[in-house]
Amino acid sequence: MNHPPERETIAAIATAIVPQTGSVGIVRLSGSQALEMAQLLFDAPGNQPWKSHRILYGYICDPQTGSTVDEALLMIMKAPRSYTREDVVEFHCHGGIMVVQQVLTLCLEQGARLAQPGEFTLRAFLNGRIDLTQAESISDLVGARSPQAAELALAGIQGKLASPIRQLRKTCVDLLAEIEARIDFEDDLPPLDESYIIRAINQVLDQLTDILATANQGELLRSGLKVTIVGRPNVGKSSLLNAWSQSDRAIVTDLPGTTRDIVETQLVVRGIPIQVLDTAGIRETGDRVEKIGVERSRQATQKADLILFTLDAAAGWTAEDRAIYEQLPPEKTILILNKIDLVGDLPPGLPVDIVAIVKTAAAHKQGIEDLEEAIITAVNGGNLQAANLDIAINQRQTSALTRAKVSLEQVEATIAEQLPLDFWTIDLRGAIQALGEVTGEEVTESVLDQIFSRFCIGK
Repeated sequence: MNHPPERETIAAIATAIVPQTGSVGIVRLSGSQALEMAQLLFDAPGNQPWKSHRILYGYICDPQTGSTVDEALLMIMKAPRSYTREDVVEFHCHGGIMVVQQVLTLCLEQGARLAQPGEFTLRAFLNGRIDLTQAESISDLVGARSPQAAELALAGIQGKLASPIRQLRKTCVDLLAEIEARIDFEDDLPPLDESYIIRAINQVLDQLTDILATANQGELLRSGLKVTIVGRPNVGKSSLLNAWSQSDRAIVTDLPGTTRDIVETQLVVRGIPIQVLDTAGIRETGDRVEKIGVERSRQATQKADLILFTLDAAAGWTAEDRAIYEQLPPEKTILILNKIDLVGDLPPGLPVDIVAIVKTAAAHKQGIEDLEEAIITAVNGGNLQAANLDIAINQRQTSALTRAKVSLEQVEATIAEQLPLDFWTIDLRGAIQALGEVTGEEVTESVLDQIFSRFCIGK
């Protein structure tokens, strides 16, 4: 991504456009010529003032032909009181595809450039309106798949992650200044209080450890889990999916082989987005179509985070079940003993090396709460408290904070070995660098490219 000068004006469609269903579509402009372009394209009848943070009513017109393109609203936000801290205007048009595309084309014809992915947010970062943690949280909020994930992203936008990281970095900078002052002015200052330095570093390490502990939970809330329901035909896999999702997502019959392709649904369990895949019953078959479904089932199983291996309790532990189970990784397999209402007790011969056994009667919607509890326990030891998380770091932030922690631990080792003060400063600088990467105070262009390329174009 080439970072453009601030005076260059960019344009993009800022809303999702769905054919025949969108009621409003927004085209956004940002840059020094944004307001000038809007005045060329927008006819606001009467004496409506073209002032910042006002909404004008009027018509979007083609300046070449004079024809009206749409009846619309125009929102004006002059620098620095805008999302990018540049002049920003937004055309609020009727939704759909054609109108917003026409308006975007008119903007480009006036000299605007089509925005690159995430470029509006990138400009907000480069212009000092937000830091890098807030930018990443904006992306997380747009892509949030559960209320808890959205709350977590909003906390990041509000600076709840950036604030403690900045304070830790400031502490390290202050310590570095204390040490370097003794190096440069040893004869003019009192001796360095080594115990104070050690206590301060320990406090920073304790806080870093607490922040790093949120990484796994944050990843779960952002990315979710892929859970696959597998088993031989007619054990109740589709009934389980329907009972769990409280819908008729999958066709249920008494005929084996009814499900021939993967049926997918999206659920949220304690704030964790879960993609559930109901697969074709695994068995040897001469049916060409069913054989394709069975192969897809095996592929889905290999990619799953958790596998719900479903048995028919009434039929017991069969040779076919054993053949399927031997292909599954036991460390991520939960055994679902379905149709338990027909027998009551566990059948003999069940494997003992799986994560958990859950009894269900999917046809009667029984055992779903126990299933969800088993999933939470399997992925997080049952300790996930999504609603109580204030912050949760992502993979990039985890990497940087881990390097900061390692650097500070090395400073402690250097002090313990009684090495000269110059050696203390080397790893302390490394910690400061790593902490600065989290908020963007120390960041390379390649990192920015990687982060903002994942944004949608209009954000």
